[in-house]
Amino acid sequence: MTGRLNAASEIGWRSSPGLGPSNPGRDVQRVGTANFLGEDVLKIHDPVWAVLGTLGDSQCYLGVQTKVAAVQAALSRRISSDDLAVRLIAPAFTLGVSDGQLNGTSEMRFSLIGRELVNDSTAVHLAANSVAGLIAVVACDKPPVGTVAALLEHNVPSVILSDGSIKPGHDPVTGERIDLVTAFQTAADPDSEVRARVALHACPGQGSCGGMFTYNTMQAFIAVLGLQPLQMVSPTSDDPRRTTEFPEQLVDCLTTMTSLGIRPRDIVTPKSLRNALTVAIAMGGSTNVILHSVEIARAAGIDLWEHVLSQSGFNALSRRLPVIVNLRPFGRYSMVDVDAEGGLATVVSELLGAGYLEGDVITCTGETLEEQIRRLAPPPPDHRVIHSVGRPFKDTGGLRLLRGNLAPGGGAVLKLVGVESGIANGLFTGHARVFNGERALIDALDERPEEFRDNDMVVIRYEGPRGAPGMPEMLDPTSKITSLCRRRNITIALMTDARFSGGSVGLVIGHVAPEALLGGPIALVQDGDTVTVNVLDDRIDCVELDDPETFEQRSAAWNAAVETHGGIHPDAAPVTHRVLKRMRASALPALLGGGMTASC
Repeated sequence: MTGRLNAASEIGWRSSPGLGPSNPGRDVQRVGTANFLGEDVLKIHDPVWAVLGTLGDSQCYLGVQTKVAAVQAALSRRISSDDLAVRLIAPAFTLGVSDGQLNGTSEMRFSLIGRELVNDSTAVHLAANSVAGLIAVVACDKPPVGTVAALLEHNVPSVILSDGSIKPGHDPVTGERIDLVTAFQTAADPDSEVRARVALHACPGQGSCGGMFTYNTMQAFIAVLGLQPLQMVSPTSDDPRRTTEFPEQLVDCLTTMTSLGIRPRDIVTPKSLRNALTVAIAMGGSTNVILHSVEIARAAGIDLWEHVLSQSGFNALSRRLPVIVNLRPFGRYSMVDVDAEGGLATVVSELLGAGYLEGDVITCTGETLEEQIRRLAPPPPDHRVIHSVGRPFKDTGGLRLLRGNLAPGGGAVLKLVGVESGIANGLFTGHARVFNGERALIDALDERPEEFRDNDMVVIRYEGPRGAPGMPEMLDPTSKITSLCRRRNITIALMTDARFSGGSVGLVIGHVAPEALLGGPIALVQDGDTVTVNVLDDRIDCVELDDPETFEQRSAAWNAAVETHGGIHPDAAPVTHRVLKRMRASALPALLGGGMTASC
């Protein structure tokens, strides 16, 4: 409310069922009332509601402030019109980084760390201000996960709004659709005019990555989980619904959750987490969901691999679950096309009807997932963008977890739906080409691309959660490799203790652990070693490391190098930045989320 007195200053304190106490017994003199940010100072002891947004230096975040302002205005109007016993405080913002701008640079180490810092700053804001209700507007990849983790830890009624995707670009010469991944893959093109043209037209307007990259993987995940209404995922960032319709609907969610006593930990359960993972697999989602789902489960007090899905259970689900969307980077279309064909609700409805989802889980709307779908009444699959389970886009699920002598505890992740070549009868056999760090590989691809051969297995190490530190994405080298493979009609595989962008395609395996900095088997691989990937048995192995004598000799040499270099292997990059030092000292393994441990 702006420009007039709140009704509370005229009639005294009142109570609103389910919306907090009305300061009973408090004798307040009705003098000296004031409005600041539209709020009555006499409401100082009422429960606090808040709006949160994320900002950063890229197109991902350009639309956030407009949505935050619209949500803030909708909350203020509702508090006034319904005379709610709630105090609305000024919006707050956390800071994110731009994955698209930082890929291939040393600054990419801050991306996953950014998730942790968003969690920290959001947690401080919620706790210090005793926030009792929250609507958060999120953008890019990592801030949404850090925000969700913080609101689960704080555990008061909260709802998420995705800021929305960017629209696809168009090449002005060829007329074809292009996007961020097109630009990365074109970076290796020898024609500078082509590179410049694609770079300038790939990302028009505002919004986060528009394909089934990490952003949309996690927005679909969060919505199916129940913390965001399903209809709010697929519209683009500049869609007018995001400022005209969705803010009021979000306020409805917050008041409903508050009145019914629904909290985030009531919504995020093993059953809803299984649903969210199922949709991520069926949509060919990013490998980053393996990191982020674990972190979200942890914040809800749930061990994902023990209480939701074991690794073998995950693979069994991926084997029987088809991919039912034709989306970039492995397909043709973008989220704007999903929106035109019914949105995420059509995907969920199809999987629900086929028996892959459990519909009785509660969501932020106050409805179950099944009730939400029934109300939205989405259209059936169009079999162009969204396919049915009976006529899928691809027959098998998108993600697979591998174990073997290179990953003894499992957790190495392959996006099978993105593999373009190299696997025959379920098996790939390659010869290792080892690079101690991403930059060494990028330089080799830029300066000596002719040296790479068919069935090379590129190894990038010392880029894990502690090694980099920060476990950067490898979109730059994977894009260069993809471009090289397509030009020469060869297969170059890649494995790393780092992670990938959702836009990476090819036979690429990340999260290999234990990571090289900790002396994991990936640190012992040498040039020329034979590496096998078996997707029938879900294994990744180095033939030479099966020999105990070889393993012991290489381990002894690695340990000696660490001892003579002050406790850290000389191939690992030194760090001096205070946040990077914290990450190196405290980062969890990828299988546990890859974040900073909360223990002191």
